Formats: sequence, C-alpha cells, structure tokens
Amino acid sequence: MSLRGWDHAYSGKVRDLYVPAGESLATTPRILVVASDRVSAFDHVLEPGIPGKGALLTRLSLWWFDQLDVPNHLVPDDLRPEAIPEAVADRAMLVANLDMFPVECVVRAYLSGSGWLEYQESQSVCGIALPVGLRDGDKLPEPIYTPAWKAPFGEHDENITFERTVELVGLEVATKLRDLSLSIFTDAAAIAAQRGVILADTKFEFGADRETGVITLADEVLTSDSSRYWDAEAYAAGTTPATKMLSFDKQIVRNWLSTNWNKQGTPPVLPADIVAQTSARYRELIERMLGK
Repeated sequence: MSLRGWDHAYSGKVRDLYVPAGESLATTPRILVVASDRVSAFDHVLEPGIPGKGALLTRLSLWWFDQLDVPNHLVPDDLRPEAIPEAVADRAMLVANLDMFPVECVVRAYLSGSGWLEYQESQSVCGIALPVGLRDGDKLPEPIYTPAWKAPFGEHDENITFERTVELVGLEVATKLRDLSLSIFTDAAAIAAQRGVILADTKFEFGADRETGVITLADEVLTSDSSRYWDAEAYAAGTTPATKMLSFDKQIVRNWLSTNWNKQGTPPVLPADIVAQTSARYRELIERMLGK
C-alpha cells in the first residue's frame, strides 16, 4: 500500500512498517505500524484474511496501553493524529523506533499451546518443572515466564530457558524483562477477570529507548493474536478451552488447521465459516473488554 508522506520499509506476517519519506528503518526516530487483516498460524500466513482484524487488534492494543502503568512505544497523543494517514487511521500506531530485544517474553498462567506440547515431553516448560498430571488447559500453580527466541521471518520461534535469555541480552536486562512481563501479566489478568475473561497466556515484546535506554513495551500488546483469552464461565463449567473453541482469539483457526493440514507445504484456504467465527470471537472480546 502506498501512503503519502511515508515509505514502506518492511512487512512481517501480519503488520507492515512505514518510515517518513526519505528516511531509513535503521535511523528514523518514528515508525508507522499498520496492522493488516492477514492472519497467521504455525508460522504461515493464511488465506483469506479476517475482515476488520487489523482495526480490531489495533483498537485493543491502544486500549491496553492506556490501562498499563509501564513505558510504551506510542508517540504522545498530541503528535499522533496529524501524522497518521487517514487511509489507515483505524489500524495504525505511530511509535518510537526502539532497539528491540531478540526475545519474546511469554507468560503462562494456564497450560496450553506449545507449553502443553513441551510439558508432555519433559513435564516442564522452558526449563521450569511443573506438577505431575496436568492436562491441556489446566491452571498452573502460579504464572510462569517462558521466553522464546524471536526467529527471523519464515523460521520457527524457539522456546528457551531464562539462562539462554541471559546469554542473549545479559543478566540485568533478562531479569528486568522477566519481572516486567510477570508484573504486566498480573495486572492485565486482573482486569480481564473483572470482565469474565481468563487471560491464559500472552507474549510481550520490549525494546530499549534509543535516547534514555529505558526498557519499553512495544509491538502489539494483549491482543487476540498475541494472547489466549478464554471465557471464564465456560471454563468453570469444565470444558477445556483449547479443544472446544471457547477462545476469544485465533484458536478456531489453529484447531481447523490441525484437523485439515499436516503442516507440510502450503496451508489450505480457510473456509468462510472459520473466518466468520474467528471474526466474531475477536469482536466479542473487544465488546467484553471495552464494554462497547
């Protein structure tokens, strides 16, 4: 997409980055992050996209940034509106260009996804030993920090231990990333619980402010793409969210792919009903969290 006054700099699986015309991604102080309607699962971009997804997830990210008492990468409100092109105003964030850390800061309060797969093999997740006999979807004794190495586009992210994180970014930064992630998760989970929603797990990304060095929350935050949200009432009724499509996220897509694709080659096209169900769950989460 061409945006007046901006040059396209990079496209990830679901977001596109733009820099002010004539500037480079390496040196510009400001970046325009545009969320697309593309949807990814198992490290593949799928077809078709989810209509309205980019706007919904941007709205949710902005709402969460406002709820959290932690430095974030958003450019101040008084500078944002003038700089964001109208064509992408509902799905774009104007952010500071940070020195990003190569770690996805994952926090899990429940056992699911890659954590569940790892647990079945080792009874642990990212080197953290867990109780015997847990099932997919079970609540953990307390939230755990299970970082992942951020793989280049097209490669698989890799769950790593805290010790490996120390090797990547140093002890001081690794400790701050862990403590910040657990603190933010605790606050966010409490906010979600007030709305009848379980925050089962999420991933945060952080970078260092280029002027101050302050560790800053970046990327999207606590969206339906970066988190697992479950219906608290349904969970209490004893139905495992990971297998019964009770998630307010893209678990519906993951479940369908797991049944209809062997994860080899190009993924199949998503059926219209799976697209519609996923869109509806995204919208329901927005309504629950924002009360609108």
